[in-house]
Amino acid sequence: MHVVIAPDCFTGTLTATQAAEAMAAGWHDTAPHDALTLLPLSDGGPGFLDVLGRALEGDTVALTVSDPIGREVPAAVLVVDREGERTAYVESAQAAGLHLLAADERNPALTSTWGVGQLVLAALDERPDRIVVGLGGSGTNDGGAGFLAALGAGPAEVLARGGSALAQADDDALSGLLAARDRFSGVDLVLASDVENPLLGFKGASAVFGPQKGASPELAQELESALGRFTEIVARTLPAPLDLLTGAPRRLEREPGAGAAGGLGYALYLLGGRRVSGVDLVLDAVGFHDVVRESDLVVTGEGTFDWQSLQGKVASGVAAAALEAGLPSVVLAGQVLVGRRETMGLGISGTYAVAETPEQVDAALLDPVGTLRARAARVARTWSAGR
Repeated sequence: MHVVIAPDCFTGTLTATQAAEAMAAGWHDTAPHDALTLLPLSDGGPGFLDVLGRALEGDTVALTVSDPIGREVPAAVLVVDREGERTAYVESAQAAGLHLLAADERNPALTSTWGVGQLVLAALDERPDRIVVGLGGSGTNDGGAGFLAALGAGPAEVLARGGSALAQADDDALSGLLAARDRFSGVDLVLASDVENPLLGFKGASAVFGPQKGASPELAQELESALGRFTEIVARTLPAPLDLLTGAPRRLEREPGAGAAGGLGYALYLLGGRRVSGVDLVLDAVGFHDVVRESDLVVTGEGTFDWQSLQGKVASGVAAAALEAGLPSVVLAGQVLVGRRETMGLGISGTYAVAETPEQVDAALLDPVGTLRARAARVARTWSAGR
């Protein structure tokens, strides 16, 4: 058999490359005769630049930026020249990622996307035709205000102090927004996101993702109100763009993906950005569709396979591509929190958890490579036709 192993990262424990290698080792333990192709993936979140760097020939520009609470961290911009077009790729999680924060530092009231602005400024310095910003895995909920401040849209002491501070921002807090937007004239600004959530509301950034970043229910409501105030300031500063079909004003805070990365998607929309599926962009870059056509089975995975996994993340993107090619796909995850009924519509033929009890979760955290390898070996007993 020819098996494609194409996981996302297992957040907090394994990169996508490490996960793919552990799965491959386990599969080989059971079915050494199978041919394995490893294609680590990302949906725009952590590992986005690593995955693209493996697949595309480009130059890496290294720099130092601020993390969500202002500490210096290493980051990079990937610059790729292809067919006469220069593209700069940015991974927002390198500057705003939740993984950069210890458990007691996770407070979306205070964390900022300022460092993402530093990354995009470095991308602009490369004079690209296109800038692609991968969104996902953030520890921020500031509507991209800190990011805009780094670009000169307004004062850092107002915009880069975290989401809650936006509630006290003055009407002129974004006085430099039009000038910041002009900096992207002639540049195709792309936000690559794994979610379609709007900025506000029950499906918005604060309500859905705030708790994952350390927000209590009370803080989530406070952040929702602060982001609402932020949109009021935007409305006073930037004329609403018109829908090309209807001629009606577009509410950018309602656009799909505006709530990605704590509202960083919204800030990118304000600068003239457009959204694409992060996983689809990566699948195209690594040539996934061509590889799958020559294969018999696709194995994907991530740390936690839950309801969000069904909506634009790596597992759902991989399953859709495999289904299109008429191949079965299976998921190996640290934990599986959805049932077969939810996964059948995606064409997923099976889901397998590394850990199903609290004791197994603890063991997996202590030895993520070994436990994932062992689970992959057991899955191969079921799926390898040559045994």
